Amino acid sequence: MAWDPKLYGRFAAPRLRPALDLLTGVPDMPAGRIVDLGCGSGVLMGPLTSRWPDATVTGVDSSDEMLALARKDHPAADWPQVDWVNADIVTWQPAAPPDLIVSNAALHWVSDHELLFPRLLDGLAEGGVLAVQVPGNFDQPSHRIIRDVTDQGPWRGRVPARPAGILEPRAYSDLLADKATSVEIWETVYHHVLTGQDPVFEWLRGSALRPILAALNEGEIEPFEALCRNALAQAYPPRPDGSVAFPFRRVFIVARR
Repeated sequence: MAWDPKLYGRFAAPRLRPALDLLTGVPDMPAGRIVDLGCGSGVLMGPLTSRWPDATVTGVDSSDEMLALARKDHPAADWPQVDWVNADIVTWQPAAPPDLIVSNAALHWVSDHELLFPRLLDGLAEGGVLAVQVPGNFDQPSHRIIRDVTDQGPWRGRVPARPAGILEPRAYSDLLADKATSVEIWETVYHHVLTGQDPVFEWLRGSALRPILAALNEGEIEPFEALCRNALAQAYPPRPDGSVAFPFRRVFIVARR
């Protein structure tokens, strides 16, 4: 199932906040080449080009739909320093060593972080920085419910239960310690306030549920979604004003080569 930029962008503000917090953790540094790895619709291009106005910035993503929106919102005439590349993170290689690789809420879709993170760090220019933010809420009710529902019904055993996931923060520190001159890792739990009908389900439908729904037969989608909606509504009940509190843990890693 293709990414739906409109659905994903429904919660644009709470999804953007961690990305901006990630950039605040990047030290002051010159940067001639920047890569936004898993750039989506390019929401970080404004902050990146504002902070490093002389840099060339490459947005890398494997979604045609997201890149189409990125190009539409960032026309070449107005953004001459930006280019877009359709590539898989697993096989992507930079044309030249970048000074900064930023990846916001993308690398949890990729497995084998023990290999991926050292490779990305090694690919940087000397003194370059790898700055990553990944969701760390896979043990929360939202994702436990997804796993429980995938274990029910006729789809059991043939749909993915979750993205590839992440390591524990200590593991990233140990993994990068010998290759980096500095590594900073921190966690933040964002207490999002969501509104609308079944907002937690809608949030997940635009991200974690996407590959699962793609694996279902047409007649299975509606009952699968109904099970998820009901369970999520119980786990995240509406408050008196109708809004829903949605805690969301995220892990931040900033390593300098």
